[in-house]
Amino acid sequence: MLFVVTCQDRPGHMELRKQNREAHLDWAKAEGSPVKMAGPLLDENAMPVGSLLVVEAESAEKLEEFMHEDPYAKAGLFAQVTYAPFRWTVNPPEDLRQD
Repeated sequence: MLFVVTCQDRPGHMELRKQNREAHLDWAKAEGSPVKMAGPLLDENAMPVGSLLVVEAESAEKLEEFMHEDPYAKAGLFAQVTYAPFRWTVNPPEDLRQD
């Protein structure tokens, strides 16, 4: 099952984001990672204020376990994390088609 995950940064924590960015990207891109798509959420000045991910997981519990390993989460960057089941309908990658 796919989940869309929205992570909102704590205000004023850009330096914490920068310090953990490389580890966060390594975690998201690791071989076998369930992250199917990810990128920063931006403010009106195009500055990162959070993250959006599409993650494949067996259950909400498995998703939560995986997301707790995110270096951003471990560093305390996020003020709020929300998620919901997701169906990729328009232009999904071939391996995620649900025709």
